[in-house]
Amino acid sequence: MTFVKRTAIASTAAIALAALAWWWPAPTDTAAITSSSQGATDNRLGVRAIVARPIVFQDRIFVTGTALAQDEVHLQAEANGRLISLSLTEGQTVRKGERIAKINDADLQAQLRRAELNLELARIRESRQRQLLDTRAISQQDYDIVLNEVNTILAEIDLIRANIDRTEIRAPFDGRLGLRLVSEGAFVTVGTRLASLQNLDRIRIDFSIPERYAAQVRTGDRITFTRQGSDRRYVAYVTAIEPRVDPNTRTLNLRATAPNPDEAILPGVFAQITYSLSRVANAILIPSEAIIPELGNVFVFVSRSGKAHRIAVETGVRTGTRIQIVRGVAPGDTVLTTGILQLRQDLPVRITAIEDGSES
Repeated sequence: MTFVKRTAIASTAAIALAALAWWWPAPTDTAAITSSSQGATDNRLGVRAIVARPIVFQDRIFVTGTALAQDEVHLQAEANGRLISLSLTEGQTVRKGERIAKINDADLQAQLRRAELNLELARIRESRQRQLLDTRAISQQDYDIVLNEVNTILAEIDLIRANIDRTEIRAPFDGRLGLRLVSEGAFVTVGTRLASLQNLDRIRIDFSIPERYAAQVRTGDRITFTRQGSDRRYVAYVTAIEPRVDPNTRTLNLRATAPNPDEAILPGVFAQITYSLSRVANAILIPSEAIIPELGNVFVFVSRSGKAHRIAVETGVRTGTRIQIVRGVAPGDTVLTTGILQLRQDLPVRITAIEDGSES
């Protein structure tokens, strides 16, 4: 009897303990709750940042330009008449002074022969008059009239020969002929284009840069460029700089020259240019989105003791994504790069990600 009672009491106690365990919660990690609670109530603004580090920076600008032949001209007729000779083969290389076309000059040749005959007669008369002048048989005035006649005919001959020269179109320099625009036998007038002539031994690259770089460029500077359809990189050197900034575009025009021995660069092609300017030994670069322009001044936010501080800075050169800070940011400063519109002076911030500024 006593055994049965004790068993019943033990069973009742076990049921009571089981019920209590189901109702009472198990022990938890107090630190985790506290951390979770703090994270849920953290009102600090989450931002990304970059640590300012001095780096070696090569200032470069990327612009576009146009390739031009070293020498280029459109061969044009200087006289009216019919083309009686056309030694023009498209794509042919010609030498300076080589005749390319001839216009009919029969009338000019006839005028030249007549003038030469008149000159011969005038010289005979001048010789006779000089003998008479030596014996004082005529006056000096009479002799001067005959001498002037000789000189006039000489001038007339020079004019006729100049007109004959205009009937011949010759290459003004060594180069390669372009497409032929006329045919032999055609009647041409002054200004009629026959073909183009281009010297491709060297190539010119004309381009422009923003005016803020005007003080950093010099003749002799080295540039590199590529052309569309090729990965080959060419080297050129600045040979001329326009002495004024274009007031319409606020750009400075430059010209560089490059050798073109294989004639791979054709005039008119589009050139993508890389111009290396100054080299900065200890440059601090930050992302452009961290910059706050305001009323002609520039500001950034840095994190100090967990709070945002707005500071004025002076900027330098720009790249595609970054900008140089010349004054205002010191090495080691943590510059905030996101949340710029929400940031205020002394606003508590929480940095979610940080970048090393030495990686440009």
